[in-house]
Amino acid sequence: MVVISVVMMRRDQTSAPSLVDLCVQKAIDNIRYLGNVGPVDHHLLERILPHCTIDQLMHVEKATKGTDLSPVTDKLWRKFYEKRFGIDATNLAINRMSKSRVSFRWLQLFQAKVREVAQAVNEAADDLKRKYKKADAEKQSRQIKICTKAPPSSKRRFWGDNGPGYNVSNVKSNIMKKSKIDREVKNIAAMNKNSIHRPASSSSFARSGSMSRIGSSSKDPKSSK
Repeated sequence: MVVISVVMMRRDQTSAPSLVDLCVQKAIDNIRYLGNVGPVDHHLLERILPHCTIDQLMHVEKATKGTDLSPVTDKLWRKFYEKRFGIDATNLAINRMSKSRVSFRWLQLFQAKVREVAQAVNEAADDLKRKYKKADAEKQSRQIKICTKAPPSSKRRFWGDNGPGYNVSNVKSNIMKKSKIDREVKNIAAMNKNSIHRPASSSSFARSGSMSRIGSSSKDPKSSK
């Protein structure tokens, strides 16, 4: 009897899979192509749909029209909710439904939580943008105040200001300009002096010439006499 039972067990273990098992395995292998599963029995979906990702299961839910998949998928969405948002958020959702005496599908809770998180992220991003914009405006304001500050007068730097604006090269340049002006004044004075002397010599020469002519004319009558 023992030998017969062992042989029967080996035959069961080596038996070929059923057609249903082959179909289920084929569906699992091509699960990314699943769409409307309304005509499929729930006991088969319970073997197939747990292999879906969040996006794949969401696609199946949207593609299936006229059939409520929550008896199969509700527990799957609860697992996705807990995996995505944590055990604390899951327990909080359960407590809120219990206190409010309402019940929602976990697909609905998952979608609502996704929107809540997305809204919180957008608000945080907007708040961060406002802070950056404010900081940039304050930075620009400080730069404008620095740029519009009046510089010290250049005259102080030129004329012997020994403060922070004192510039030795400017002083040297002013001294050189002053010496050049002095030389030009001396040259002009020398030219004026020469111009004054020349008319005096010509007038004396004219006087001597006229006197000689007068002297010669005065002698001629005597000689004629």
